[in-house]
Formats: sequence, C-alpha cells, structure tokens
Amino acid sequence: MIERLGAITALDAPSGDAEALAAPAALLVSWLEELGARVSVAATTAGPLIDAELGAGAGRPGAAGVESPALILCHYDTVWPTGTASARPFAVREGIATGPGVLDMRGGILACLGAVAALDELGVARAPVRMLLTPDEETGSEASRGAIAAAAGDAALALVPEPALPGGGLKTSRKGWLLVRLTARGVAAHAGLEPERGASAVDELLAALAAVEALRDPERGTTVNVGLLRAPNPANVVADLAEATVDVRVADGEAEERVRTALAALRGRDPRAALEVEELHSRPPLVRTEASAAAAARARRLARSLGLGELGEGHAGGVSDANLAALGGAPVLDGLGPVGGGAHAEDEWVDLDSLVERTALIALLLTTDVEKE
Repeated sequence: MIERLGAITALDAPSGDAEALAAPAALLVSWLEELGARVSVAATTAGPLIDAELGAGAGRPGAAGVESPALILCHYDTVWPTGTASARPFAVREGIATGPGVLDMRGGILACLGAVAALDELGVARAPVRMLLTPDEETGSEASRGAIAAAAGDAALALVPEPALPGGGLKTSRKGWLLVRLTARGVAAHAGLEPERGASAVDELLAALAAVEALRDPERGTTVNVGLLRAPNPANVVADLAEATVDVRVADGEAEERVRTALAALRGRDPRAALEVEELHSRPPLVRTEASAAAAARARRLARSLGLGELGEGHAGGVSDANLAALGGAPVLDGLGPVGGGAHAEDEWVDLDSLVERTALIALLLTTDVEKE
C-alpha cells in the first residue's frame, strides 16, 4: 500500500486539467482491473470519470440487480498544479507519509482499494462494490454531480474516504454551500462634472451585499463571506460595472431555501441599473439522518472490534462529494480516510498506522449486508 501511495502521489493531478489527469486515471484503472473490476471511463470536460463495478465477494450471490452495492465515492484530483509532485516528492519518515494530495485523498483511495483486495485475497464474503472516482471535486464537481447522485441512488450505503476529523472521527453532517457572483451594471458618467447622469454600479453592488450580509445567522449555522470585489473603473468615473463573489454556508435545507429566496429577490435600486445573480457552485447540506446515524453506530462497533477505541463522529463546515451523494438517498459515512493533517497545504501528511486501521475498518464495513444490518 505504501508503494502504491507513493506511485499515485508521484503523479500530478491538478483539478481542471484533463490532460494531466489522464496519467493518474490510467494508473487507478489498472489497479481496479487487477481487482477484477468492470471499469468504464467517461471523458468529461474536467477529466476522466472512472466508474468501477466489483461484484460480490466469495460466498455471496450478488447477482446484478439483486443486491444493492456499497458505493465508494472518491476524487482523485488535487489542488496542486503540474510540477508539484517533482518539486515536493513523496517521502516516508517515522511512520508519516508526505507529498501533494497524500491525505486528500490519495490515502483514502488506497485504503478502499486495500480493503477490497484484502477481503478478496482472504476469501471473505463482502457486498458488491461500486467505486466512483471523480476528477473535479476540488473545483465543485460540476462535471461529476449527476453521476454521483445517480450512483448513490442505487447504493445501500455510500462510503467517502475524505480525511477523518481530528482524532479519527467520522463526518456524518456537513454544511451546504452556495457560491454566487453578483454583477451590477450601471451608467458611466464624469464623477465631478455631471455625476447625476450616472447610475453607480458600485452603489448597487454595495446595497445588494448589505442585503446578503443580513442573511448571516451564526447561531443557526449560516455564514456569509464576501470574497473578490471588482470595479474596473477610474475613481473619477461613476462606475458602470462592479462585481463580487459571495460564499454562503448553511446547516440545513430550510436555511438553504431562505438564502436562495433572498438571492432571487435581489434587485437594482436605480431603474437605470441592473443586478445579476449567478450561481457558480452549490452543494446541498449533508444532514445526519437516522440511517446515517445507524451506519455510524455500526462503524463504531466495528472499530471497537479492531481495538481502535471509540470512533467519534461530528460535523464539518466544509463540503465534499458526500453532500451530493446524500441527494441519492443512501446513508452516507464521510471522513473514512486516514488521519493526517495539512490538507491543501505544503506540509500535508498522513499517518501510515491510521492508513492500515482505516483499511481494516472499511473492509469490515463491506463484509455484511449493509442495507439490512
């Protein structure tokens, strides 16, 4: 597993670069085919989307259409540009592996592949598995979201090997996410000679941002962050263009609906001006359900049986493809990847002991009829 973790980490996999993603995709396909998977690769604008089916393990009927599979949902893109793998190569020291993407989420991918390989090598009965590896999670999963929701809709359980919470806990809920661009268009005029002839796009944008800021409700988990602000006009010109990007996080569907309604109601104040609201990316909240709580309880029992102590669970403010998997209706267990730190940072690392532990835990999660336990 360490050798393979090094092999995949040695390959650049920048989000949005379909050409660069071809090499790690080909390596993953070869490993899946070694496991006997039936693999299909779909070309997308973001890169290859890998869909692999591994039938039931030894002693299980698992005929197609008879038993719902467990979905293992991974992304193989990273936030790192081409050239990072050679500039900051994979290394192992005192049980810690470092390198670009080693935690997010190459360690999680290797744990899942290792789990299936171990069960099949030992002849242990397991559920049929469908493994979806996407090329664009780090940039919003726009090319993959339909495939994710469809695969989750056919699954008994969705396992997402994103990095674990500190201490190893699972993620059974996540905030939802809306990323929007506000664009105000006005009428340009000389700011000193005849400002009354102008309609300021900046003024319109500031008024809209004040309305968006009013949506903040930290006690209910709604946060608003205004990012990029741009008005490419000289100071002596009444602005005819201004725009901003806004990041909104919500805890549940009710809050998401409140935000969407408010955004849809935004209008320019000056009749000569116009205000546009464009949704760039979004993911629904991942809400802890009775089914996901039961799956987490089972994971805790299995962790205890492995001698791993008490496996916690918790909430994450960030998003993952688990948010999209929840749309399919399957119970979702996120944060199944190994323990580490520095995701999206130059000091990214993964604990190799934890990699082994997570491999064992994922293997046990696949060994019973997960939709009926």
